[in-house]
Amino acid sequence: MEPTRPDEPERSSAPRPAWIGRTVVGIVAATFFSDFSHEMGTAVLPLYLAAVGFGPASLGIIEGLADFLVSISKLGGGVVGHHVRAKRPLASLGYLVTTLATGAMGLAGSLAALATLRSAAWVGRGFRGPLRDYLLADAVEPTHYGRAYGLERAGDMLGAVAGPLAATLLVWAGIEFHSILLLTLAPGLVATSAMFFLVKERKTPPARAETSHQQPRPPFPKGFWLFLAGVGLFGLGDFSRTFLIWLAARALGEDAGRMAGAVSVAVLLYTLHNLTSAAAAFPIGHLGDRRSKLGVLVVGYGLGVGTNVLLALLGGSLPWLVVAIALSGVYIAAEETLEKAAAAEFCHATCAVWGSASWRASTPWATWCRASTWGS
Repeated sequence: MEPTRPDEPERSSAPRPAWIGRTVVGIVAATFFSDFSHEMGTAVLPLYLAAVGFGPASLGIIEGLADFLVSISKLGGGVVGHHVRAKRPLASLGYLVTTLATGAMGLAGSLAALATLRSAAWVGRGFRGPLRDYLLADAVEPTHYGRAYGLERAGDMLGAVAGPLAATLLVWAGIEFHSILLLTLAPGLVATSAMFFLVKERKTPPARAETSHQQPRPPFPKGFWLFLAGVGLFGLGDFSRTFLIWLAARALGEDAGRMAGAVSVAVLLYTLHNLTSAAAAFPIGHLGDRRSKLGVLVVGYGLGVGTNVLLALLGGSLPWLVVAIALSGVYIAAEETLEKAAAAEFCHATCAVWGSASWRASTPWATWCRASTWGS
């Protein structure tokens, strides 16, 4: 069993793997409760928009802007995290921003306010991601990176199932949509507290930090840029999962926004999507390890194109919509699992040239190489 670190309390004698320390538990808890919070809000957002008189075009504006900003904020979080030693406070701030902005949507009535708050929530979500990934890599030994990140992803997926289920129960209970959005504050604040009070980060000696910044950064391999172009091209043709709730509500009745039973079924179908993704992620990742990751990812992209065509042609039929929702869960699992794994293979040679042995962990490329030079 590894020795207890100075910044962590003594572990109890309960049977628990040595690598599951206070920081790992805190990060997994933060991931679960944060996903619980914002997925609970995501489940009712399109229905709330319908209730206040906005259509699918408004949902497209809100989600398109938010998805664009989350991508930019991920890059920003990585750059800031690379130059700041204390990452836990900034990660906690990201969780807090997402929590407050999601809950405040329940008080907004204009399209501009809703778009601004949704974007702010997603900026906080994107910004905290690289910081959280670094903290998790720094909390365990390289031999346990895969298990640690697998546990964190499990918390994410379970939160994405629990949130919509909670929203469904609240809708069945007759709670107004804006009140459900306000209630997302509770699990969101738990997530923020878990990140701030449970997570600990090791101090980096100033000399080591200065040395790490002086080391030259190797360029990405050419194949990686082609891969990145393919990922971007597929992303342009993809759509937000919240449209599945909208389509389900429409298929269940023209006035579904005011029918609690129909709305609840629509949210349950969204929960089915997340549950399917949770169940498919590990088998798809295992298949990618045994075969070509890029090959399996291309098949996943093909399934995504077929799903979109099915939604465009038969999205108004509830039985076909259920099939499309299940297929969407599978291809999203392939996309989220194998894009990172394929990127790891492309950057393997680069990290190896840099002298890193931590590229083998299932973490983003920047985190592997940075962790190896910062001494995680």
